Amino acid sequence: MSPLAAQGLRRLLAGVQAVANACWGGSCGAVRRPALWRGVSAPGSKLTPARSCWSLGWSCRLGGQGAAATGHPASSHTAVTSLGQMLTGQAVALLSLTWGAYQSLAVPRVSECGLSCSQGFTCKSRVNRNIFNSFCQQPPTSMSRSVLEALALSTAMKCSPPDGCALLLRVQASLTPHESLRGLEACSVSLDTQETQCQSVRIRRASRWPQGGQQLQVHFDCFEVGVAQSLYVTLRTVPHFCGIQLDQQYRVEDCSDEDVGRAVPDCFAGKLSYWVARSHKVVLVQVPEAPGGRDYYVRLCLKRFTCEEAGAPVRVTADGVSRRVSLPYSQELPCLCLEAWPATPDAVRIQACPFKDDTETLWDAVYYQPGSQALSWEPPCPVSGHVSLCWRPGPGAPCLELEHSGRPAHRRVRYSLVDAQPQLCLKFSTSLGVRLRCPFQQLRFPAWKMTVQPAPAPGRLRVAFFSPSPARFQVCLCQQGGTWPSACRQALQATAIPAASGDPTEEPVAAFVDIPEDEACAPGTCIQVRRTDAHFSAPQQLCDLPCAATQGTAA
Repeated sequence: MSPLAAQGLRRLLAGVQAVANACWGGSCGAVRRPALWRGVSAPGSKLTPARSCWSLGWSCRLGGQGAAATGHPASSHTAVTSLGQMLTGQAVALLSLTWGAYQSLAVPRVSECGLSCSQGFTCKSRVNRNIFNSFCQQPPTSMSRSVLEALALSTAMKCSPPDGCALLLRVQASLTPHESLRGLEACSVSLDTQETQCQSVRIRRASRWPQGGQQLQVHFDCFEVGVAQSLYVTLRTVPHFCGIQLDQQYRVEDCSDEDVGRAVPDCFAGKLSYWVARSHKVVLVQVPEAPGGRDYYVRLCLKRFTCEEAGAPVRVTADGVSRRVSLPYSQELPCLCLEAWPATPDAVRIQACPFKDDTETLWDAVYYQPGSQALSWEPPCPVSGHVSLCWRPGPGAPCLELEHSGRPAHRRVRYSLVDAQPQLCLKFSTSLGVRLRCPFQQLRFPAWKMTVQPAPAPGRLRVAFFSPSPARFQVCLCQQGGTWPSACRQALQATAIPAASGDPTEEPVAAFVDIPEDEACAPGTCIQVRRTDAHFSAPQQLCDLPCAATQGTAA
């Protein structure tokens, strides 16, 4: 919310609170017309003086001839008087809780935490929980199930210079008094640590129970909470009547809140400065001095499900000569983060990721094992998307995905029996875009090749395959075209040659196949070969055979 809008909301709710306070004491008719009725509304909102009461759920008389619409002072006073007479029952509770919601826009300061009740009641606080109140009893027939009217939660600060501020949870409850009620109990459970805090209040009548359905307001202000803590708050009656309970989840402001980040010591680590020296592969961290003279820990970690340690934490002492530390790293990864926190139990940890934009390194963790012909990739950082094998028919051509090679990209991917060919690539399709890595393009992996030469039999060509290890091949004659896959026909299985029959001084011939020369040399005809003993293999294609010389080679 902008400062201007917040200011307008403060003035709007100031008028609401004035009416509520006056009606609480039974003097609605004496309420002066606050700024709300003088044409003040929240900037940027749709509230207008004539429609403000509709927006809050009140009943108003509006119209072109109505005084409330014209804003005439005397008529406005009459409208406010009528409005004030209607602010009873649940409307008062709603106004009070709305005021509490407004106060949470800027975290208020309190000098002392405590307990308060509305006029006409006296309250006595008890911090320790009564375990017997966990068991419920049936409510009396005269008690309404909605005796607990409302529950509102907000955050406050208790500051002790120069040590900074601590955060408190404010619990505001509204209930309808009943002669069987002796008090209330509010409990806060941390969803992170399961730590439970309970406060109970005993309510005594100053004279007698108020008549006319007046609500009792109770404010608890002494629940100590931490930055960004997730809470589950329960409100019960004392004694605990079955089925009469209010529950609400609440999250305490984090260090991104301006007030909290400036005043709470646990957030001071978020103000640290750092520089990256890429040439030396270190992150230099400057830890600021914090009120209270606290020590801090800083470290590098890999942010996955949790931030896994990537280096030993370094403690920066409050009385140290230097508050600068140097953290070495081995690889620039988008999930390699700097983490800092005060040297206190359960402290809030602040993180910054210096290499969050260095995403290209995610696709470099590709490994190939020539012995098992296994190709694998393991993401060093969390990635969501799809990975597959693909092959490029030629320079600049799109990478065509191989069948049955799609895998989720969020965990380790392993392909067995992969044919190491320069045209074979890994294709990553994630939220970061599409990336290709072709591991066999630059490095010289043991790969097979083929040659075309005259066969011993007249009128035929022999396609011979050379491979450092036994392999099986399939040969097709295809019609050359501008798109893939080409129209192929006449699949022929190559005849394997035993390894012992080859000359050990030369590259061994693994297999061969003879094809009719007139078919192979027809215009626009190509020889397409695929390795059949590998699970993943890209087709190789040889076109424009030099049939006049009857010799050609493809790798």
